Amino acid sequence: MKKIVNDPEYVVRDMLEGLIAAHPDTLKQIPETTVVARKDAPIDNKVGIVSGGGSGHEPAHAGYIGDGMLDAAVCGEVFTSPTPDQVLEGIKAADGGAGVFLIIKNYTGDVMNFDMAAEMAEAEGIDVEKVVVNDDVAVEDSASTTGRRGIAGTIFVHKIAGAKAAAGGSLQEVKDIAEKVTGNVRSMGMALTPCTVPAAGEPSFSLNEDEMEIGIGIHGESGIEKKEVTSANEIAEELTNNVLEDIEFNHGDDVALIVNGMGATPEMELYILNKKVNEILVERGLNIYKTLVGNYMTALEMSGCSVTLLKLDEEMKSLLDAESSAPAYNI
Repeated sequence: MKKIVNDPEYVVRDMLEGLIAAHPDTLKQIPETTVVARKDAPIDNKVGIVSGGGSGHEPAHAGYIGDGMLDAAVCGEVFTSPTPDQVLEGIKAADGGAGVFLIIKNYTGDVMNFDMAAEMAEAEGIDVEKVVVNDDVAVEDSASTTGRRGIAGTIFVHKIAGAKAAAGGSLQEVKDIAEKVTGNVRSMGMALTPCTVPAAGEPSFSLNEDEMEIGIGIHGESGIEKKEVTSANEIAEELTNNVLEDIEFNHGDDVALIVNGMGATPEMELYILNKKVNEILVERGLNIYKTLVGNYMTALEMSGCSVTLLKLDEEMKSLLDAESSAPAYNI
């Protein structure tokens, strides 16, 4: 294992200290926790937006903290859900009196622990609502989920729900728009190489030099099919067509697109993929309203990509266009 770390047992602690050192004017760490929050949180009379999960997906989730996106992120150990107590601290950090909204990726540990934290917060008088993101079309159930996994489509939920809260939306209004996004976003990913959790010291699965894995998740788990490595165009076609087949798109629909790197994929390769994805969408008669290309939801040093499509309406377009100060949302 070759990684730029000190002690594998303390990678999350060290990372968070480095993150705060990089953004001291905008971020803070809640003492004795792995919760990162806006420096000015909580914001009075604004719905607080909280997300999180296991670390190893950087820049998710703490990179999306800022005006117009998240108020706090709860960072578990690598690929491990944060505890209910930690999530509760995140909820408290974001609570400005208008309630707190949780954005949860559909993994069993995350759903269970965030739900328990929500119950604990409600017992303390904090109104809490949630959405569970399940955008991955590759699998219906997995070893770590009941139903589909939550992957890169979560970024669009962060952005649009966060913008709704920043615009003064109520807790119910934030929930409504988050559910609309979740119902209209789909993703699928692939990998050329596995990743290695620092504490484990070994790759999460194996691939031969001429193999790729289709349908991977974001926790180092293997996908649904090993195949011979093909061209960027063929990879783009497989991922995009599977996404398009899963939700009804009509000619002239507006869509937002993420061509997401899994952590070790050069931007050059992501832009090559984006070229073909754009061609496919235009051929289908879709209007590409917004495109994000880069590392948005990763799996440590995995080499690979995912394609995410969000079917837009006018409200979602307006909220997608709203400004955000989150450092990782570079558009």
